[in-house]
Amino acid sequence: MENLQTILNHYLNFCSYQKRLDAKTIKAYRIDLSQFLSQTSINKISEITPEILEKFIISLHQSYRPKTVKRKIASIKAFFRYMEYKEYLAVNPFNKLQIKFREPIILPRTIPLGTIEKFLSEMYHQYHFAKSHYQKRNALRDIAVIELLFATGMRISELCSLKMENVNLCDRNILIYGKGAKERCIQIGNDDVCRILNDYCDDFHEEITQCGHFFVNQCGGPLSDQAVRRMIKKYSALASIDLHITPHMFRHTFATSLLEADVDIRYIQEMLGHSSINITEIYTHVAMAKQRDILTTRHPRKDFCVEGRQGKR
Repeated sequence: MENLQTILNHYLNFCSYQKRLDAKTIKAYRIDLSQFLSQTSINKISEITPEILEKFIISLHQSYRPKTVKRKIASIKAFFRYMEYKEYLAVNPFNKLQIKFREPIILPRTIPLGTIEKFLSEMYHQYHFAKSHYQKRNALRDIAVIELLFATGMRISELCSLKMENVNLCDRNILIYGKGAKERCIQIGNDDVCRILNDYCDDFHEEITQCGHFFVNQCGGPLSDQAVRRMIKKYSALASIDLHITPHMFRHTFATSLLEADVDIRYIQEMLGHSSINITEIYTHVAMAKQRDILTTRHPRKDFCVEGRQGKR
């Protein structure tokens, strides 16, 4: 019987070459499963019991937030299903466990639309009044990055991995490869966004052609997510914006703004590339918070002065 580390290596190869999972998912699986093997000190399948699994899950709850615990448990369960499928296991010990816990709802952090407008205004200001050709080109690329993030709601990983052939500015659509190698096509609906992307393409055509990626850094290589984070920090400081803005907040703001504009949640699910409507429904909580604010501050009843409203006893 092969030891667990050997089976784990087989499993990761299976995930990579047969299930075709992306590199980041494989990396997360490797980290989670290696942690499980090291902390439980198990080498053989016969040593695995429901009690050992329960103790490990308790230790996870003591060290991580519920969302992280949920992900790690999902990684381990998937590994055990593989061992069951390959008949390494006669009985899956997870079948004897009842794993249910409440995961607190953490509302997505969004950017006020006025702040995005201020942020973009500062970027365009830096572009139009750049002191050198080098600064002007960098500002042009930076604007294209942020405009595309907000216009499409794509993930930062999707933007940085975007290839030249996936961008069709003639038809104004972007082909995005999301999690699990799922494809989705997003239309660019705004003329200004399309115009700046065309300007960027014209100016960076040589670098894009050589690199193959749509967004390139100063050295001609693919733009990294760390570079985008530094970019956002830079323009936030220039615009005197105190809010800590992350790339993912543009995605949250994209989704929440559409929901508040009465766009059907299933369209938003498709545009975000969510596999389940349950994931997209987190934005309904944000919309409800907005609804509460509207009804509290703008409903005409707040201005009524009704005499004797407390009544007499």
